[in-house]
Amino acid sequence: MTAPHPGTRAVSFGHHQPVRRVPNDELSADLGTSDAWITERVGVRTRHLAAPGESVADMATAAASDALRRAGRTAADVDLVIVATCTAFDRMPSVAERLGIAEPGVFDLNAACSGFSYALAAADHAIRAGASRRAIVVGVDKMSDFLDWTDRSTCVIFGDGAGAAIVEAADVPGGIGLVVWGSNPAKGPCITLGSPGPHSLPATFRQEGAAVYRWATTALAPIARKACARAGIDPGDLGGIVTHQANTHIIAALARDIGARDAVVATDVAESGNTSAASIPLALSKLLERREIPAGAPVLLFGFGAGLTYAGQVITCP
Repeated sequence: MTAPHPGTRAVSFGHHQPVRRVPNDELSADLGTSDAWITERVGVRTRHLAAPGESVADMATAAASDALRRAGRTAADVDLVIVATCTAFDRMPSVAERLGIAEPGVFDLNAACSGFSYALAAADHAIRAGASRRAIVVGVDKMSDFLDWTDRSTCVIFGDGAGAAIVEAADVPGGIGLVVWGSNPAKGPCITLGSPGPHSLPATFRQEGAAVYRWATTALAPIARKACARAGIDPGDLGGIVTHQANTHIIAALARDIGARDAVVATDVAESGNTSAASIPLALSKLLERREIPAGAPVLLFGFGAGLTYAGQVITCP
């Protein structure tokens, strides 16, 4: 145990995407569709798909290593590892061992597409409570293992990848704002991820797209504004908005309804597809790499998806 701390901050973000880049044209012929149809429907132009032997743990480790490098930290500096994922076949945490971290607290967390914001809040809480001094928080999913590649309504949307953040204690509060999280369990069946087993069909993702779209575009903007209020930030003063990268239509509607007039809005879904728990840290890491959001700017992170869950907080951009 360490002493409680008044605040936390995100020191860096890192990411990893598989080498294989798959444009819409590569999928459209077998699915009876087209690049134009996919782009218009969800805004995805390409996605990265993991090789058969590339695991969730492989991608998570690569993203965490990238975040450590960018922060100028080493494995010896970390005492907590949280991995947000809903697609890991290996249910035991293994990223810490791969990174060479000695005796950290470790756990996996499953809140699907909201997972990274949940995990970031858990790290924030642990550090402020004195249970940790520095954490690696990873969002990672290999959605390609769970897709029906004959179903054009779902398989064209997703990609594989990982993003990570280094979170550490701060002398002042506000580096990571208070989380607003919750769920709508009655709508949970709108998104399902079937598990493989000896007496079941292959693991398959299903969603009621229209119902999820209506929920996301009508219910979530007030919750996102509440996350800004809990951080003491007017939405108009946000420097960036990084929502779960579901599709471009939902992202645009949320940004508009939140009222963030001048914020940089992440639209990495066009290049990476929907990468579930990875989408927020992956998109933000790439924005920071391109220096599109200045250090010190307030950025809203807002996850939503299966459960139906949501979680959001405002962070200070590293």
